[in-house]
This record gives sequence, structure tokens and C-alpha cells, in this order.
Amino acid sequence: MKFNIVTLGLLAVLAGCTSAGPYVTNISSDGRNGLNIEKCSVEMNAFTNTVSTSECTTQNVQLSRGN
Repeated sequence: MKFNIVTLGLLAVLAGCTSAGPYVTNISSDGRNGLNIEKCSVEMNAFTNTVSTSECTTQNVQLSRGN
């Protein structure tokens, strides 16, 4: 009986958080004809009913005109 309670508790903890991503969360100009792109993973905690971001990365993309 004790094993079943522990197993159910563990399953509840694992089911409480879900994550998705990475998604683009911000795009801004770098001031030098390029873009700064920020990507983050999104986590939803069902127990506290909150959404947070984690594992953010930033990438710079240089833009140029095609002739």
C-alpha cells in the first residue's frame, strides 16, 4: 500500500510541469543593420498555475541587400 502511494505521488509531481519550445520571444534591432533574436523554452506549472521561461538563447542575424 505504501508503494502505491509513493508511486501516485511521483506521477503527480511529474505530470505537474510541462515544457515546450524553444519559441521566439523577442526580436530587436542591433543598430548595425541586423537583428537580435531571443528564443526561450516555456514551462507551465499546473500546481501553481504559472508560466515561466527558461533556457534563453540570443542569436544575431546580419541583414544585407541583394543586388
